[in-house]
Amino acid sequence: MSGRNVKSTGVGARRRNSLLLSLTVLAAAVPALQSERVEALPPSVVRTVSQAEGFTTPSQFASPAAMDAQRMLDDRLRSLGRAFHGDVGIAVKDLQTGYTAHFDGASHFPQQSVSKFWVALTALDKADRGDLGLHSPVTVRKSDLTLFNQPIAQLVGANGYTTTIDELLRRAMQQSDNTANDVVLWRAGGPEAVRDFLRRNGIDGIRFGPGERVMQSRIAGMEWSSSYVGAKFYAARNAVPQSVRSRAFENYVSDPVDGATPLGIVDTLARLKKGQLLSASSTDRLLRIMSNTRTGPQRLKGGLAPGWSLAHKTGTGQVLGSVQSGYNDIGIVTAPDGRSYAVAVMIRKTSAPIPSRMALMQNVTRAVIDYSRSLGGHSYARGSHGTYQSSGSN
Repeated sequence: MSGRNVKSTGVGARRRNSLLLSLTVLAAAVPALQSERVEALPPSVVRTVSQAEGFTTPSQFASPAAMDAQRMLDDRLRSLGRAFHGDVGIAVKDLQTGYTAHFDGASHFPQQSVSKFWVALTALDKADRGDLGLHSPVTVRKSDLTLFNQPIAQLVGANGYTTTIDELLRRAMQQSDNTANDVVLWRAGGPEAVRDFLRRNGIDGIRFGPGERVMQSRIAGMEWSSSYVGAKFYAARNAVPQSVRSRAFENYVSDPVDGATPLGIVDTLARLKKGQLLSASSTDRLLRIMSNTRTGPQRLKGGLAPGWSLAHKTGTGQVLGSVQSGYNDIGIVTAPDGRSYAVAVMIRKTSAPIPSRMALMQNVTRAVIDYSRSLGGHSYARGSHGTYQSSGSN
């Protein structure tokens, strides 16, 4: 969210404390509201009040048309979230104004391969600082293979497959290749390096797990073994007693080690787009890679209108019986006129048919497009304190 800087001494501090108290009381009084519109507060206040799920306050600098558009988006997201047969979190952030709407956006949802986004950010940050060479040769060997989706395995022969971090990053993001992602992760310093990136950049609401092999094994009630590479994992998982597997599955769903909040995701996507996390070249590189993602063509992307584009990353978890843990898509939707919106749809647990899940995501994209179109000719100009003020129609 965009915010106005308020000094922490004297009158400014008293006004901020008074405002925070008023907002906290209001948040407690309206727990059923599902949107978040805090656009003229200092970041410390925003972080505090955003913990009240569904908190909303009027957009001080929005025109009547913009406020109508915001209410429409609030209603659409709430309706879509409540009607879906499953546990879903949705968040949308207008990158022009900082306005954010959400449905259960403050809860943690399993990321699954959405977590590859954080690996990519960490690796590119390392490259920006000269600690990782994107074009240095890297050899992927059979001992590096992981499990589930790993198209690169077909290229790994007896002597391995020599490539670069840059290519592996592309495979991880565009094909959701688990082995490619794992190699990038460990070359970038492992899970702790990702967590350090999150901490250094003040990214809230994001957890990063222990890596694909360990996490997926534990979700199935197992401990990783190198003998599980490839199809052998399925055989080993089938041998796990159903009670053990069910308990491990439910433990993961209820408290995902790789959990992320939709609000945390859209905030980070916005910061990426604005160039606040990586160098200009790395920002452009990652967004171009995400614009050519091959997975999930009928998720968020399926709702695009002509002329609109999407830079995104999908995530899909394990299935137990008829229930799937984690079915996600996150990304930046961009209008023909260049206006952009960060979007996250995270499904924690569902037995809804796949077409229904895709329809939900497509309808969120359509809601964003309708919101953007309903703003009409109204634009926003950045004010002297970093807020956006309506400049009327063009």
